[in-house]
Amino acid sequence: MNIEIHDTALEARFQKQMQATGATSPQEALLHLLETQEEQDRWLLENKAAINAKIRRGIEQLDRGEGIPGDRLDDYLNRLKAQSE
Repeated sequence: MNIEIHDTALEARFQKQMQATGATSPQEALLHLLETQEEQDRWLLENKAAINAKIRRGIEQLDRGEGIPGDRLDDYLNRLKAQSE
């Protein structure tokens, strides 16, 4: 199989990905990308119920008026990020 890239921006992204992963060939880079995507897909499938439960809980909180007003959201997210570091 031969794959041609006619979009220069896409080719640049692919070249950057090859450098970032240390791939020595386009085939090696493509294999890495596919493995990574498959791993993400598996993780999402395995955690789908938990993710959906968290989304439902968040929607229920918003429905009860427990959301964070938009003008305070950035500060709240920055505090959460600082706590995790």
